[in-house]
Amino acid sequence: MNRQATPNNQRRAQRKRAVPSPVVTNAITGQRIGQVGNLSSTGMMLILQERPRREALYQVSVALPSSGRALLQSQPIEIGIQEQWQEAAASSDQIWAGFRIIAITDVDATRLEGWLAQA
Repeated sequence: MNRQATPNNQRRAQRKRAVPSPVVTNAITGQRIGQVGNLSSTGMMLILQERPRREALYQVSVALPSSGRALLQSQPIEIGIQEQWQEAAASSDQIWAGFRIIAITDVDATRLEGWLAQA
């Protein structure tokens, strides 16, 4: 999906695909929300089964895949995200939604940056 710079699309950080695609869970309820389509230090695109609320805030947990042959999952990072956009995916039962990272601890930000540098 190529998006040109518009007022609604102000990405500053390059996004990277996460393979395998990590599951995203609601950090408060523990329920699965969706999975990561791509990720950057400032945001992510999620693949969801249900539409998120417009501009809603979510506290989520994401277990990033480890690099290397094993592709094991590391300890999850917790982040606060806000919905920015959403659209129907090619599959009729999926929604693509973009989220901006609005809260992350320094430790998790460092872990995310390290993962992005290796991805």
